Amino acid sequence: MWQLGLLGMAVVVALVVAPGTANAAPTAPSAPATPDVQTMIENLLKSFLPGAGSPTTPAGDTSQMIVVSVPEASATKGTLTAFEKNANGQWEPVIGPVDAYVGDKGIGAPEDNVHRTPEGTFALGQAFGRQDNPGTKMPYKKVDDQDWWDANMKSPTYNRMVRQSQSPGADSENLYDMGPAYDYAVQIVHNPTNTPGKASAIFLHVGSEPTWGCVAIDKESMVKILKWLDPAKNPKIAIGVNEKTPTDPATAPSLNDQSGSPLTGDALTGVLSQFTSVIPQLLGSATGS
Repeated sequence: MWQLGLLGMAVVVALVVAPGTANAAPTAPSAPATPDVQTMIENLLKSFLPGAGSPTTPAGDTSQMIVVSVPEASATKGTLTAFEKNANGQWEPVIGPVDAYVGDKGIGAPEDNVHRTPEGTFALGQAFGRQDNPGTKMPYKKVDDQDWWDANMKSPTYNRMVRQSQSPGADSENLYDMGPAYDYAVQIVHNPTNTPGKASAIFLHVGSEPTWGCVAIDKESMVKILKWLDPAKNPKIAIGVNEKTPTDPATAPSLNDQSGSPLTGDALTGVLSQFTSVIPQLLGSATGS
C-alpha cells in the first residue's frame, strides 16, 4: 500500500512541475499500479532512504534479523529478539526477548574511545570465541592469546582481527585475555570501511552489564544465536530506540536524512527530483499507454 501512496505523491509532483501537460485533456481514471511499477517505486525508495533493510522497512534479501531495542538513547539496558522469515515471508520470533546491555554511554553515533553502541542496521561478520565452535554456520575462529582486534587508528589493519605476539597498539584487545565476555562473540559490521575514528571492536558477545560499545547477552542465549545464524540468510542486527520488530504492521517510511531528521530544502528537492525524472514512465505504465 505504501507503494501506491508513493505513486500518488509522484503524480502530485507531476501536476506541480508540469500543469500544462497534465491538464491538456480529460483522461480516464488511472488504473492501479502494476507490479512492475510498484517494484520500480520500491527500488527508488531503497535507493535514497537510509536504513532500508531495517525491520521497519523492506528487508531485501535478509531473512534473519536480530533486533536490539532500548527505551531511550542514553539507556544501557534493553532487549534482544531474533526473528526469521518463514516460508510465507512473514517474520517470526525465534529467540528471546532476552535482556541486552549496550554501551555505558547508550547508543548513537560510533566513535573511538567513547563507550557508545552504534545505532542502525548492520551486517554480522566474523564469529569467534575462547571456546570451541558451538555449531554456528558463520565463519568461526577459536582464539588464543596470540589473537588481537586492532584498535590502533594508525595501523593498516585497524578494526580487523590479527594474529601476532604483540599488541598492535593503542586500545587493541587481546581476544583471549578479555575473559569470558569473549567465550562467544560475533562482529557487528558497523564500520565496513574500517575508517579510523568511527570505532572498532564492536561485537555481540557474552555479558550482563553495560559495555564499551558492544551488545552483551547471557551465555546461553549467545550460543543459541550462534547456532541459529546462517550467512546464506544474510543476517543483520538492528539497534535502536523502541525499535519496531519485523512483526509490527508496516508503516509508511518518512523522508529522513542519516540522522533521522526530516529532509528539507535542497535535500528534499533532490529526493523529489528523482521521482520527477521517472514520472512519465510511471504514469505511462500505470495507464497502460
